[in-house]
Amino acid sequence: MDFLNLTDKCFVIFGLANKKSIACAIGKTLLNQGARVIHVVRSQARQETARSLFPGCPVFICDVEDENNIIRVRDAIAAEIQAETGGRINGLVHSLAFANYSEGMQPFHATVKKDFLQAMDISCFSLIAICNHFQGLLSTNASVVTISISTTRMAAENYGYMAPIKAALDSSLCFLAKSFSAFSTVRFNAVAPGLLKTSASAGIPGYVDSYLFAEKATLRKKALTTQEAADIAVFLLSERSSGITAQTLVVDAGMAINYFDREIVTKAIS
Repeated sequence: MDFLNLTDKCFVIFGLANKKSIACAIGKTLLNQGARVIHVVRSQARQETARSLFPGCPVFICDVEDENNIIRVRDAIAAEIQAETGGRINGLVHSLAFANYSEGMQPFHATVKKDFLQAMDISCFSLIAICNHFQGLLSTNASVVTISISTTRMAAENYGYMAPIKAALDSSLCFLAKSFSAFSTVRFNAVAPGLLKTSASAGIPGYVDSYLFAEKATLRKKALTTQEAADIAVFLLSERSSGITAQTLVVDAGMAINYFDREIVTKAIS
C-alpha cells in the first residue's frame, strides 16, 4: 500500500527557481510518489528552467506582486485541470521569498520602508492572496504548505529584515486555518528548515560562513539537505498529516539545542 496515498493527486507549486530550489525537490518527490505537479514561476526564464527540469508538467508564469496575475493563473490552472481532476487540486506549495539588498546590508533600524514592504508583499502576503483566490480550486481536505526558517528569534545580521517577515508568515498560518475552517478542512502548515545550500541563500552576504557554522552546530555534524526539508513538505501535503494544522515544523537536525556544543565553545574561547 502507498502510505502517503499521493498517486494521481494534483499539487500546485509556487516558487521554483532552479534545480537547487526546495520547490524543485518537493516537485520531484511528489512525481516519484505518483502525483501530478503544476509549477508556477516568476518569469519566462524560470519557465524554461522548470520545463527542462519537469518535462510534461504544466508551467505557468505569475508575478505575485500584482494580485491580478494570481487571479489570471488561477483561471489558467482551473482550465488545465478541469478534464482530469474535476477542477480540484489537493494541495499548494508556497515557496516564495524576496528581499532587495541592492543597497547592501544595512543595520536593521535603517531598513528602507519600500524594501521591507515589497519583501512582505512577495514573501508573506502572497500566501494569503494565493489561498484566497485558489480557495475554489482546493479540495475540502487539501493541504497548503509554505517554507519558513528554523527560527525568527535569532538576530542574524546578514539575514536583514527577512526574519520578521517570516515571523509574519508563520503567524498567518493560524489565521488562514481558522478562516478556512468555516467551510473546509484545508490545512495550513510551514516547513522551517535550518540553513540550506540553495541559490537563493547564496545571495545573502556572509551566508556561506553561517552555513558552515550551522553544520558544526547540528548534532550529527552534517548539514541539513534540501531533500530532507522537501520530504517533510511532502508529508504535510499528504493525508497522513491530517491531524496537523497551523504549525511550523522545524527541520534543523538538532541545531537549535546545540549552541553549547563542546567543540564550538572550545574554539570560541581559545
